[in-house]
Amino acid sequence: MSIRNFFLAVFIMGALVLPSCAEKPANPDIKIGLIAELTGDIPAVGTSCKNAAQMAVDEINNAGGIEIGGKKHGLGLVVEDSSAKADQAAAAAQKLINQDEVLAIIGPNASLGAIPAAQIAEGAKVLLITPWSTNPKTTLDNEGKPKKFVVRACFTDSLQGQVLAKFAKDYMHANKAGVLYDVASEAPKGQAELFKKDFEADGGKVVAFETYTTGDKDFSAQLTKIKAAGPDIVFLPSYYSDVPLQLQQAHRLGLTVPFLGSDGWSSPEIIKLAGADAEGAYFCNHYSPGAKNEITGRFVVAYQKRFGQEPDDVAALTYDSFNVLRKAISIAGKVDRQAVRDALSKIGVHDGVTGKISYPSGSGDPVKGAVMMQIKDGKFLWVTNVDPS
Repeated sequence: MSIRNFFLAVFIMGALVLPSCAEKPANPDIKIGLIAELTGDIPAVGTSCKNAAQMAVDEINNAGGIEIGGKKHGLGLVVEDSSAKADQAAAAAQKLINQDEVLAIIGPNASLGAIPAAQIAEGAKVLLITPWSTNPKTTLDNEGKPKKFVVRACFTDSLQGQVLAKFAKDYMHANKAGVLYDVASEAPKGQAELFKKDFEADGGKVVAFETYTTGDKDFSAQLTKIKAAGPDIVFLPSYYSDVPLQLQQAHRLGLTVPFLGSDGWSSPEIIKLAGADAEGAYFCNHYSPGAKNEITGRFVVAYQKRFGQEPDDVAALTYDSFNVLRKAISIAGKVDRQAVRDALSKIGVHDGVTGKISYPSGSGDPVKGAVMMQIKDGKFLWVTNVDPS
């Protein structure tokens, strides 16, 4: 059976289990905040996040909402744009909490905005679930202790660094690596440092560790140094918006070794913008749209039908975030910020689009695995799953 036919069959099976008489849509009286990067350097991330958020909220409401104390309640989405900037993300969190009085917040996605927004949420004792922020700082306070009101739906860069380093050594058979990263951006900087630590701990050597600053367009000097160092691979923990220029300039300089990327590569925009320059590159991701399971298949088909494109990992993680929140609200049994946070550790294992999600001992970092993907023939292809153990 082809993947397309598999997804169609899954979608039909999912439709068949729905009640024959549709529930009355619930009144959207519980306000949930969404902070997304709708403008700025990574608008594709914000668009995916907003699309999936609206889809999740509509599904919850159209199914009758969430029952609390014998009464059904719907979710009302209040959207704010962070523009992928730290100050705007913090301001958005303040507004949602103090003016809009939301019960909880989903987002931001990029760690640059998620970290300051998380600090605001923690201080106000409002649950914030970031779908895509992998930086360990997001869920930690200034003393390195876990925040109580901030959780994530994704794996952390600590896991991603281990996965990428092991993949580089064992799958790509690399002993020497060059690295180019944005020193001014939280997630790429953390990913570069953690990859270096894990790659060298595994017997490899980082022969070039070059930096740039957000907004730079010319990477030729750094790439020339990387080429001169003679790496077996080049690791680019960059967002999808920077990668195309970096790959194009690297190839013009004659740097033809394999390239390895982080989850910042996960937007399909990278294929449109980089074209043949991205062919053959590998990157770490949070899920594979082609995964042959009912939950993922149903989500992918529904998203494609509604938005006309395949959902990326940000969309999948946002969708999972809302369904984790739905469970927490239901378990809490009341519209109360503290009760909803307390209920999060009681959801058990949530079977999501991006895999199984659980928060043992109240941790804000879920136990999750990762996926390695390759860009081949203009598509994202699954390579292997990596268990968190």
